[in-house]
Amino acid sequence: MNIREVQNEIIRLKKENDICILAHSYQSHDIIEIADFTGDSYALSKLAAKVPNKTVIMCGVRFMAETVKMLSPEKKVILSCPQAGCPMAEQMDKELIEGIKPQFEGYTVVAYINTTAELKTVCDVCVTSSSAVKIVKAIDNNNILFIPDCNLGAYVAKQVPEKNIRFLQGGCPVHAAVTKKHVETAKALHPDAEFLVHPECRPEVTAAADYIGSTSGIMDYAKSSDKKEFIIGTENSISAHLQYECPDKKFYPLSKELICPNMKATTLVDVLDCVKGQGGEEIEMSAEMIASARKCIDKMIELGG
Repeated sequence: MNIREVQNEIIRLKKENDICILAHSYQSHDIIEIADFTGDSYALSKLAAKVPNKTVIMCGVRFMAETVKMLSPEKKVILSCPQAGCPMAEQMDKELIEGIKPQFEGYTVVAYINTTAELKTVCDVCVTSSSAVKIVKAIDNNNILFIPDCNLGAYVAKQVPEKNIRFLQGGCPVHAAVTKKHVETAKALHPDAEFLVHPECRPEVTAAADYIGSTSGIMDYAKSSDKKEFIIGTENSISAHLQYECPDKKFYPLSKELICPNMKATTLVDVLDCVKGQGGEEIEMSAEMIASARKCIDKMIELGG
């Protein structure tokens, strides 16, 4: 079958089998086209909780599928590619944070949503890249331990200088790979382009940005802007998606290194196998784990996330 035939078969089978397909924005365009919803991980999880479908397929990485399961425990949640992990989510575990908590007595532990469900069980509040500043401001404590992304933590600390925000050395290796040199090169090549960047990038990179925001924030800004050229400082698939949606504008990747191999692990055939009931991995979590891990997400919702 060619790509279009595979897509048509996926669409037919998802309807026949009452399946909702979620695709993170970093997925390839052929997968985006067959998804019911596309967006950031937390937004997709909230949408999954509202749809009537009893089965949800997450085209993304493991922590995203875990979050869907946490918010929709009654649903069957399938990770389309079992090998799709997240280096940032996996670089800190429950034991590490439990071990360092005594060094930060009295601190509120803030976890980026890009963490495992198990790690969330020992954190106080969860945040997304778009809600992090708002949530940290709303926390009734001036002492914050922000994990795992020190770049996002540094961005939040700059926006909320009245609080004492500490962080560990962790983060997204893909976003952290781009440097000030990449920015200078891209701006020299495209002097009329606005520079839009994700806060997971290094401070030296975000310092040069015209706009700093989440993946969805970057896309919304570019689509609504009167400008015609943009340098995109996040995963390179976003430049491609924006080019499809805004053919009258130009989008330039900040660096060829901004490619997430885990997001690229999922293929259209993986999704086909899932809707056939022959592939993927069902995410299973105990009621105790879900209840414990959800506490920090519920706290985020309480604080306006």
